[in-house]
Amino acid sequence: MSRRWVVTGGSRGIGLAAVRRALAAGDRVAVLARRPPPGLSALLGEGSHLLLTADVSDPVSVAEAMASVAAEWGGIDVLVNNAGLHRGGKLERLALEDWNAVLATNLSGAMHCIRAALPYMGPGASVVNVGAVVGFRGFPGDVAYGASKAGLAGLTQVMAVELAPRQVRVNLIVPGFVLTEMTAAVAERARERLLARIPLRREGTEGEIAEVIYWVAGSTYMTGAVIPTDGGLMCNL
Repeated sequence: MSRRWVVTGGSRGIGLAAVRRALAAGDRVAVLARRPPPGLSALLGEGSHLLLTADVSDPVSVAEAMASVAAEWGGIDVLVNNAGLHRGGKLERLALEDWNAVLATNLSGAMHCIRAALPYMGPGASVVNVGAVVGFRGFPGDVAYGASKAGLAGLTQVMAVELAPRQVRVNLIVPGFVLTEMTAAVAERARERLLARIPLRREGTEGEIAEVIYWVAGSTYMTGAVIPTDGGLMCNL
């Protein structure tokens, strides 16, 4: 039986890879993005999918999107909280509006999505949150992003306990340095230093992370788990 997915930030990067992985398995996927790019539907092919414009930091926008998915497919089986915003800056230089924007998307956005999707999720449903190594290890200049991802780890733990009586599972995957549009902007020297800390000595790929998302979504006795998918980076920091 095919599952009904909602993937936030599903128009590019890890989110898009997760969408394509689920579609390849014959599942139905709703892609939530602030600005779905032209041609995305054609890129996804003939698999059963919906493209919905939604800003995860806006609870009204999110509620409308989840209701649209439920109206179309009758419910939601998997929610992937992948939408993310990165604005760097050390504490004394970080603009307050950047701090607020990052937390609104990465942390409050995940909460809005869980809250809005929950009425349409039954026993056996799964929430997969996408964290980051910086939520567990300190990197200078990532105060907002690190705080948001650490908060997401805490949200995962609490939601796993709260939603267990409903048989809804909540887990966190923790990608390391993955080759995406976001990380392509990293300076070469910084990239080399980071690669030197990764035991596998390479970046991850979007497809590798998508495989873990797909596996975690279907792991029926896993909840509240933190799954590093980082080439061993956290082991070596």
